[in-house]
Amino acid sequence: MTVSDLSAPLTLPCGQVLPNRLMKSALSEVLADRHGAPDHRLERLYATWATGGYGLLVTGNVMVDGRQIGEPGNVVAEDERHLPQLTRWASATRAHGVPLWMQLNHPGRQANPMALRSTPVAPSPIAVKIPGASTPRELTGAEIEDVIERFATTAAIAEKAGFDGVQVHAAHGYLVAQFLSPLSNQRTDEWGGDPERRMRFAVEVVRRVRSRVSPGFAVGIKLNSADFQRGGFTEEQSKDVVAALSTEGLDLIEVSGGSYESTAMFGAAASTVEREAYFLEYARAVREVAGDVPLAVTGGFRSRTAMESALSSGDCDVIGLGRPTCTTPDAANVILAGADARIASHRIGFSTTGLLSRVTDVKAVNSAIDLGWHEDQLHRMGAGLQPDVSRTKLAAAASLVRRNGRDAFAKRRG
Repeated sequence: MTVSDLSAPLTLPCGQVLPNRLMKSALSEVLADRHGAPDHRLERLYATWATGGYGLLVTGNVMVDGRQIGEPGNVVAEDERHLPQLTRWASATRAHGVPLWMQLNHPGRQANPMALRSTPVAPSPIAVKIPGASTPRELTGAEIEDVIERFATTAAIAEKAGFDGVQVHAAHGYLVAQFLSPLSNQRTDEWGGDPERRMRFAVEVVRRVRSRVSPGFAVGIKLNSADFQRGGFTEEQSKDVVAALSTEGLDLIEVSGGSYESTAMFGAAASTVEREAYFLEYARAVREVAGDVPLAVTGGFRSRTAMESALSSGDCDVIGLGRPTCTTPDAANVILAGADARIASHRIGFSTTGLLSRVTDVKAVNSAIDLGWHEDQLHRMGAGLQPDVSRTKLAAAASLVRRNGRDAFAKRRG
Protein backbone atom coordinates (compact mmCIF):
# COMPACT_ATOMS: atom_id res chain seq x y z
CA MET A 1 0.00 0.00 0.00
CA THR A 2 1.42 3.37 -1.04
CA VAL A 3 1.35 6.45 1.18
CA SER A 4 1.87 10.14 0.50
CA ASP A 5 2.34 11.31 4.08
CA LEU A 6 6.01 11.79 4.92
CA SER A 7 5.18 11.58 8.61
CA ALA A 8 3.69 8.08 8.26
CA PRO A 9 5.66 5.39 10.13
CA LEU A 10 7.14 2.44 8.24
CA THR A 11 7.41 -1.06 9.69
CA LEU A 12 10.38 -2.91 8.25
CA PRO A 13 10.40 -6.68 7.61
CA CYS A 14 12.46 -7.24 10.79
CA GLY A 15 9.76 -5.48 12.83
CA GLN A 16 11.69 -2.27 13.43
CA VAL A 17 9.53 0.83 13.00
CA LEU A 18 10.84 3.99 11.35
CA PRO A 19 8.89 6.94 12.82
CA ASN A 20 8.63 8.66 9.41
CA ARG A 21 9.78 8.38 5.80
CA LEU A 22 12.75 10.78 5.88
CA MET A 23 16.23 9.29 6.11
CA LYS A 24 19.55 11.03 6.70
CA SER A 25 21.65 9.10 4.19
CA ALA A 26 25.27 8.16 4.72
CA LEU A 27 27.82 10.97 4.49
CA SER A 28 31.55 10.49 4.93
CA GLU A 29 32.31 12.25 8.22
CA VAL A 30 36.04 11.30 8.58
CA LEU A 31 35.85 12.16 12.29
CA ALA A 32 37.55 9.14 13.84
CA ASP A 33 40.64 9.56 15.98
CA ARG A 34 44.06 8.35 14.82
CA HIS A 35 43.26 4.84 16.06
CA GLY A 36 40.04 4.59 14.01
CA ALA A 37 37.74 5.06 17.00
CA PRO A 38 34.72 7.40 16.98
CA ASP A 39 35.08 10.23 19.46
CA HIS A 40 33.02 13.02 21.00
CA ARG A 41 32.76 14.84 17.65
CA LEU A 42 30.72 12.04 16.08
CA GLU A 43 28.61 11.77 19.21
CA ARG A 44 27.86 15.50 19.07
CA LEU A 45 27.17 15.45 15.32
CA TYR A 46 24.66 12.60 15.58
CA ALA A 47 23.02 14.06 18.66
CA THR A 48 22.42 17.16 16.54
CA TRP A 49 20.87 15.15 13.71
CA ALA A 50 18.81 13.15 16.23
CA THR A 51 16.82 16.30 17.02
CA GLY A 52 16.28 17.02 13.31
CA GLY A 53 13.09 15.01 12.86
CA TYR A 54 14.42 12.12 10.76
CA GLY A 55 12.93 8.66 10.74
CA LEU A 56 16.32 7.02 10.21
CA LEU A 57 19.99 8.04 10.47
CA VAL A 58 22.68 6.14 8.57
CA THR A 59 26.34 6.69 9.45
CA GLY A 60 29.14 7.23 6.97
CA ASN A 61 31.63 4.53 6.00
CA VAL A 62 32.76 2.27 8.83
CA MET A 63 35.66 0.11 7.68
CA VAL A 64 35.57 -3.65 8.19
CA ASP A 65 39.36 -3.99 7.74
CA GLY A 66 41.81 -1.60 9.39
CA ARG A 67 44.43 -2.38 6.72
CA GLN A 68 42.16 -1.12 3.93
CA ILE A 69 40.87 2.40 4.58
CA GLY A 70 38.82 4.60 2.29
CA GLU A 71 39.93 7.90 3.82
CA PRO A 72 42.03 9.14 6.72
CA GLY A 73 39.57 9.59 9.58
CA ASN A 74 37.30 6.63 8.75
CA VAL A 75 35.97 4.71 11.75
CA VAL A 76 37.26 1.12 11.91
CA ALA A 77 35.25 -1.62 13.64
CA GLU A 78 37.06 -4.86 12.83
CA ASP A 79 37.04 -6.06 16.43
CA GLU A 80 35.80 -4.91 19.85
CA ARG A 81 38.75 -2.67 20.76
CA HIS A 82 36.60 0.43 20.14
CA LEU A 83 33.39 -0.99 21.63
CA PRO A 84 33.09 1.64 24.43
CA GLN A 85 33.42 4.50 21.92
CA LEU A 86 31.03 2.82 19.49
CA THR A 87 28.53 2.37 22.31
CA ARG A 88 28.65 6.06 23.17
CA TRP A 89 28.17 6.92 19.49
CA ALA A 90 25.12 4.65 19.23
CA SER A 91 23.61 6.11 22.41
CA ALA A 92 23.79 9.68 21.04
CA THR A 93 20.46 9.27 19.24
CA ARG A 94 18.61 6.91 21.58
CA ALA A 95 16.96 9.55 23.75
CA HIS A 96 15.18 10.92 20.67
CA GLY A 97 13.90 7.56 19.46
CA VAL A 98 15.65 7.77 16.08
CA PRO A 99 17.01 4.47 14.70
CA LEU A 100 20.74 4.63 13.90
CA TRP A 101 22.32 2.27 11.37
CA MET A 102 26.03 1.74 10.79
CA GLN A 103 27.18 1.69 7.18
CA LEU A 104 29.65 -1.15 6.55
CA ASN A 105 32.29 -0.70 3.87
CA HIS A 106 35.49 -2.00 2.31
CA PRO A 107 37.09 0.31 -0.27
CA GLY A 108 38.83 -2.36 -2.34
CA ARG A 109 40.84 -0.71 -5.11
CA GLN A 110 39.54 2.72 -4.03
CA ALA A 111 41.57 2.69 -0.82
CA ASN A 112 43.21 6.03 -0.05
CA PRO A 113 47.04 6.00 -0.28
CA MET A 114 47.37 8.24 2.80
CA ALA A 115 45.40 5.77 4.92
CA LEU A 116 46.50 2.51 3.33
CA ARG A 117 48.53 0.12 5.48
CA SER A 118 49.08 -2.44 2.71
CA THR A 119 48.57 -2.92 -1.02
CA PRO A 120 44.95 -2.30 -2.09
CA VAL A 121 42.98 -5.43 -2.91
CA ALA A 122 40.21 -6.06 -5.43
CA PRO A 123 38.42 -8.85 -7.31
CA SER A 124 40.94 -8.44 -10.17
CA PRO A 125 44.26 -6.55 -10.53
CA ILE A 126 42.68 -3.63 -12.40
CA ALA A 127 43.32 -0.07 -11.26
CA VAL A 128 40.52 2.46 -11.01
CA LYS A 129 40.77 4.94 -13.89
CA ILE A 130 41.77 8.05 -12.00
CA PRO A 131 45.12 9.84 -11.88
CA GLY A 132 47.68 8.28 -9.57
CA ALA A 133 45.69 5.10 -8.85
CA SER A 134 47.77 2.01 -8.09
CA THR A 135 47.08 -1.47 -9.38
CA PRO A 136 45.42 -3.58 -6.67
CA ARG A 137 46.30 -7.12 -5.76
CA GLU A 138 43.77 -9.79 -6.68
CA LEU A 139 42.05 -11.33 -3.67
CA THR A 140 42.50 -15.06 -3.17
CA GLY A 141 39.52 -17.28 -2.46
CA ALA A 142 40.50 -17.52 1.21
CA GLU A 143 40.82 -13.74 1.46
CA ILE A 144 37.36 -13.29 -0.07
CA GLU A 145 35.93 -15.54 2.63
CA ASP A 146 37.80 -13.47 5.24
CA VAL A 147 36.32 -10.21 3.92
CA ILE A 148 32.80 -11.67 4.00
CA GLU A 149 33.36 -12.72 7.60
CA ARG A 150 34.65 -9.24 8.41
CA PHE A 151 31.38 -7.67 7.24
CA ALA A 152 29.49 -10.06 9.51
CA THR A 153 31.83 -9.41 12.44
CA THR A 154 31.43 -5.65 12.13
CA ALA A 155 27.64 -6.04 11.96
CA ALA A 156 27.69 -8.09 15.17
CA ILE A 157 29.85 -5.43 16.84
CA ALA A 158 27.38 -2.75 15.72
CA GLU A 159 24.51 -4.62 17.34
CA LYS A 160 26.49 -5.17 20.53
CA ALA A 161 27.30 -1.45 20.65
CA GLY A 162 23.60 -0.55 20.47
CA PHE A 163 23.10 0.42 16.82
CA ASP A 164 19.69 -0.46 15.41
CA GLY A 165 20.89 -1.82 12.10
CA VAL A 166 23.58 -1.85 9.43
CA GLN A 167 23.74 -0.89 5.78
CA VAL A 168 26.09 -2.76 3.44
CA HIS A 169 27.69 -0.27 1.04
CA ALA A 170 27.47 -1.94 -2.38
CA ALA A 171 27.52 1.24 -4.46
CA HIS A 172 29.89 3.99 -5.65
CA GLY A 173 32.63 1.67 -6.84
CA TYR A 174 33.63 0.22 -3.46
CA LEU A 175 34.57 -3.45 -3.06
CA VAL A 176 31.08 -4.99 -3.18
CA ALA A 177 30.32 -2.93 -6.30
CA GLN A 178 33.69 -3.95 -7.77
CA PHE A 179 32.64 -7.59 -7.58
CA LEU A 180 29.38 -6.75 -9.39
CA SER A 181 30.96 -4.93 -12.33
CA PRO A 182 32.46 -6.83 -15.29
CA LEU A 183 34.94 -3.96 -15.71
CA SER A 184 36.54 -4.51 -12.30
CA ASN A 185 35.75 -8.22 -11.82
CA GLN A 186 37.33 -10.33 -14.54
CA ARG A 187 37.70 -13.48 -12.47
CA THR A 188 36.76 -16.85 -13.94
CA ASP A 189 36.30 -18.74 -10.67
CA GLU A 190 33.22 -19.00 -8.46
CA TRP A 191 33.38 -15.24 -7.77
CA GLY A 192 33.25 -14.03 -11.38
CA GLY A 193 32.88 -14.90 -15.05
CA ASP A 194 29.15 -14.20 -15.47
CA PRO A 195 26.49 -12.01 -13.76
CA GLU A 196 25.39 -14.83 -11.44
CA ARG A 197 28.88 -15.45 -10.09
CA ARG A 198 29.72 -11.73 -9.91
CA MET A 199 26.72 -11.16 -7.64
CA ARG A 200 27.69 -14.02 -5.35
CA PHE A 201 29.93 -11.83 -3.16
CA ALA A 202 27.12 -9.33 -2.46
CA VAL A 203 24.65 -12.12 -1.70
CA GLU A 204 27.10 -13.91 0.60
CA VAL A 205 27.91 -10.68 2.49
CA VAL A 206 24.22 -9.98 3.14
CA ARG A 207 23.52 -13.62 4.01
CA ARG A 208 26.44 -13.79 6.46
CA VAL A 209 25.53 -10.47 8.07
CA ARG A 210 21.90 -11.51 8.50
CA SER A 211 22.98 -14.79 10.11
CA ARG A 212 25.16 -13.03 12.71
CA VAL A 213 22.64 -10.53 14.04
CA SER A 214 19.30 -10.92 15.80
CA PRO A 215 16.01 -11.08 13.87
CA GLY A 216 14.96 -7.62 15.05
CA PHE A 217 18.20 -5.98 13.97
CA ALA A 218 17.84 -4.24 10.61
CA VAL A 219 20.01 -5.09 7.60
CA GLY A 220 19.98 -2.83 4.54
CA ILE A 221 22.05 -2.35 1.42
CA LYS A 222 23.02 0.62 -0.75
CA LEU A 223 23.08 -0.56 -4.35
CA ASN A 224 23.96 1.07 -7.66
CA SER A 225 21.20 1.28 -10.22
CA ALA A 226 24.12 1.18 -12.71
CA ASP A 227 27.72 2.38 -12.78
CA PHE A 228 27.14 4.44 -15.95
CA GLN A 229 30.15 3.04 -17.83
CA ARG A 230 30.24 1.29 -21.19
CA GLY A 231 30.56 -2.43 -20.56
CA GLY A 232 29.97 -1.99 -16.84
CA PHE A 233 27.28 -2.90 -14.33
CA THR A 234 23.93 -2.32 -16.03
CA GLU A 235 20.43 -1.59 -14.83
CA GLU A 236 19.26 -5.04 -15.90
CA GLN A 237 22.08 -6.68 -13.94
CA SER A 238 21.21 -4.51 -10.95
CA LYS A 239 17.59 -5.67 -11.12
CA ASP A 240 18.79 -9.26 -11.05
CA VAL A 241 20.86 -8.50 -7.94
CA VAL A 242 17.81 -6.95 -6.25
CA ALA A 243 15.77 -10.05 -7.10
CA ALA A 244 18.44 -12.31 -5.60
CA LEU A 245 18.76 -10.17 -2.46
CA SER A 246 14.99 -9.89 -1.92
CA THR A 247 14.92 -13.32 -0.27
CA GLU A 248 17.95 -12.76 2.00
CA GLY A 249 16.26 -10.98 4.91
CA LEU A 250 16.92 -7.38 3.87
CA ASP A 251 14.96 -4.54 5.46
CA LEU A 252 15.74 -1.65 3.09
CA ILE A 253 17.36 -1.19 -0.32
CA GLU A 254 18.72 2.29 -1.00
CA VAL A 255 19.09 3.20 -4.68
CA SER A 256 22.15 5.11 -5.81
CA GLY A 257 24.57 5.03 -8.74
CA GLY A 258 27.98 5.84 -10.18
CA SER A 259 31.58 5.45 -9.03
CA TYR A 260 34.85 7.37 -9.00
CA GLU A 261 35.10 6.80 -12.74
CA SER A 262 31.56 7.93 -13.50
CA THR A 263 30.38 10.25 -10.75
CA ALA A 264 26.60 10.12 -11.12
CA MET A 265 26.21 10.36 -7.35
CA PHE A 266 28.22 13.60 -7.35
CA GLY A 267 25.99 15.31 -9.93
CA ALA A 268 28.82 15.65 -12.45
CA ALA A 269 27.12 13.59 -15.13
CA ALA A 270 23.65 15.07 -14.97
CA SER A 271 21.63 17.78 -13.33
CA THR A 272 20.11 17.17 -9.95
CA VAL A 273 16.61 16.92 -11.44
CA GLU A 274 17.71 14.44 -14.11
CA ARG A 275 19.56 12.29 -11.58
CA GLU A 276 16.59 12.23 -9.23
CA ALA A 277 14.26 11.27 -12.06
CA TYR A 278 16.58 8.48 -13.18
CA PHE A 279 16.86 6.88 -9.75
CA LEU A 280 13.10 7.12 -9.26
CA GLU A 281 12.56 5.46 -12.63
CA TYR A 282 14.91 2.67 -11.62
CA ALA A 283 13.17 2.24 -8.26
CA ARG A 284 9.89 1.89 -10.13
CA ALA A 285 11.46 -0.75 -12.37
CA VAL A 286 12.72 -2.88 -9.47
CA ARG A 287 9.65 -2.53 -7.27
CA GLU A 288 8.21 -5.85 -8.41
CA VAL A 289 11.40 -7.88 -8.07
CA ALA A 290 12.17 -6.35 -4.66
CA GLY A 291 9.16 -8.12 -3.19
CA ASP A 292 8.33 -6.85 0.30
CA VAL A 293 11.66 -5.09 0.81
CA PRO A 294 11.11 -1.30 1.14
CA LEU A 295 12.99 0.98 -1.25
CA ALA A 296 14.73 4.27 -0.48
CA VAL A 297 15.82 6.83 -3.08
CA THR A 298 18.48 9.44 -2.33
CA GLY A 299 19.54 12.29 -4.59
CA GLY A 300 18.06 15.61 -5.64
CA PHE A 301 15.07 15.87 -3.31
CA ARG A 302 14.58 19.42 -2.04
CA SER A 303 10.83 20.07 -1.80
CA ARG A 304 8.10 18.41 0.21
CA THR A 305 5.96 18.32 -2.94
CA ALA A 306 8.51 16.22 -4.83
CA MET A 307 9.04 13.91 -1.87
CA GLU A 308 5.35 13.24 -1.35
CA SER A 309 4.90 12.70 -5.08
CA ALA A 310 7.58 10.01 -5.04
CA LEU A 311 5.88 8.27 -2.13
CA SER A 312 2.35 8.50 -3.49
CA SER A 313 3.43 7.13 -6.87
CA GLY A 314 4.72 4.04 -5.11
CA ASP A 315 8.19 4.47 -6.59
CA CYS A 316 9.81 4.40 -3.15
CA ASP A 317 8.99 4.07 0.54
CA VAL A 318 11.72 6.29 2.04
CA ILE A 319 13.23 9.60 0.96
CA GLY A 320 16.96 9.94 1.54
CA LEU A 321 18.54 13.32 2.24
CA GLY A 322 22.30 13.75 1.97
CA ARG A 323 24.21 17.00 1.53
CA PRO A 324 21.31 19.30 2.55
CA THR A 325 21.60 17.86 6.06
CA CYS A 326 25.13 19.31 6.27
CA THR A 327 23.82 22.88 6.28
CA THR A 328 20.27 22.26 7.50
CA PRO A 329 20.75 19.63 10.22
CA ASP A 330 17.02 19.72 11.03
CA ALA A 331 16.00 19.31 7.37
CA ALA A 332 13.35 16.71 8.21
CA ASN A 333 11.65 19.08 10.67
CA VAL A 334 11.77 21.84 8.05
CA ILE A 335 10.12 19.62 5.43
CA LEU A 336 7.48 18.29 7.80
CA ALA A 337 6.58 21.78 9.03
CA GLY A 338 4.88 23.08 5.91
CA ALA A 339 3.13 21.92 2.74
CA ASP A 340 5.31 24.18 0.57
CA ALA A 341 8.54 23.57 2.48
CA ARG A 342 11.89 23.41 0.70
CA ILE A 343 15.42 22.85 1.94
CA ALA A 344 18.43 24.76 0.70
CA SER A 345 21.05 23.24 -1.57
CA HIS A 346 24.61 24.52 -2.02
CA ARG A 347 26.94 23.91 -4.95
CA ILE A 348 30.55 24.97 -4.45
CA GLY A 349 33.20 25.21 -7.16
CA PHE A 350 35.13 27.13 -9.79
CA SER A 351 33.95 28.35 -13.18
CA THR A 352 34.15 25.64 -15.83
CA THR A 353 35.17 28.19 -18.48
CA GLY A 354 37.82 30.16 -16.56
CA LEU A 355 41.60 29.96 -16.48
CA LEU A 356 41.58 26.82 -14.34
CA SER A 357 39.79 24.90 -17.10
CA ARG A 358 42.90 25.24 -19.30
CA VAL A 359 45.09 23.23 -16.98
CA THR A 360 42.84 20.67 -15.28
CA ASP A 361 39.47 18.91 -15.27
CA VAL A 362 37.40 21.53 -13.46
CA LYS A 363 34.41 19.22 -13.05
CA ALA A 364 36.52 16.72 -11.12
CA VAL A 365 38.02 19.49 -8.99
CA ASN A 366 34.58 20.94 -8.31
CA SER A 367 33.18 17.55 -7.29
CA ALA A 368 35.98 17.23 -4.74
CA ILE A 369 35.65 20.79 -3.44
CA ASP A 370 31.87 20.56 -3.18
CA LEU A 371 32.06 17.36 -1.17
CA GLY A 372 34.92 18.73 0.94
CA TRP A 373 32.96 21.91 1.67
CA HIS A 374 30.03 19.85 2.94
CA GLU A 375 32.42 17.66 4.92
CA ASP A 376 33.74 20.83 6.59
CA GLN A 377 30.19 21.58 7.77
CA LEU A 378 30.06 18.18 9.49
CA HIS A 379 33.33 18.97 11.23
CA ARG A 380 31.89 22.26 12.44
CA MET A 381 28.84 20.54 13.91
CA GLY A 382 31.09 17.91 15.46
CA ALA A 383 32.93 20.76 17.17
CA GLY A 384 29.68 22.20 18.52
CA LEU A 385 29.48 25.01 15.95
CA GLN A 386 26.76 25.96 13.50
CA PRO A 387 27.18 25.28 9.76
CA ASP A 388 28.86 28.16 7.90
CA VAL A 389 27.39 28.61 4.42
CA SER A 390 29.76 31.53 3.80
CA ARG A 391 32.80 29.23 3.90
CA THR A 392 34.82 29.75 0.71
CA LYS A 393 35.83 27.17 -1.87
CA LEU A 394 39.50 27.99 -1.24
CA ALA A 395 39.07 27.20 2.45
CA ALA A 396 37.39 23.93 1.51
CA ALA A 397 40.24 23.09 -0.88
CA ALA A 398 42.80 23.73 1.85
CA SER A 399 40.93 21.41 4.22
CA LEU A 400 40.84 18.69 1.57
CA VAL A 401 44.58 18.80 1.05
CA ARG A 402 45.18 18.78 4.80
CA ARG A 403 42.99 15.70 5.27
CA ASN A 404 43.79 13.75 2.09
CA GLY A 405 47.10 15.05 0.73
CA ARG A 406 47.83 15.43 -2.95
CA ASP A 407 45.18 12.84 -3.88
CA ALA A 408 42.42 15.01 -2.43
CA PHE A 409 41.08 15.99 -5.85
CA ALA A 410 41.44 12.54 -7.40
CA LYS A 411 39.68 10.43 -4.81
CA ARG A 412 36.52 11.78 -3.33
CA ARG A 413 33.39 9.92 -2.35
CA GLY A 414 29.79 10.78 -1.54
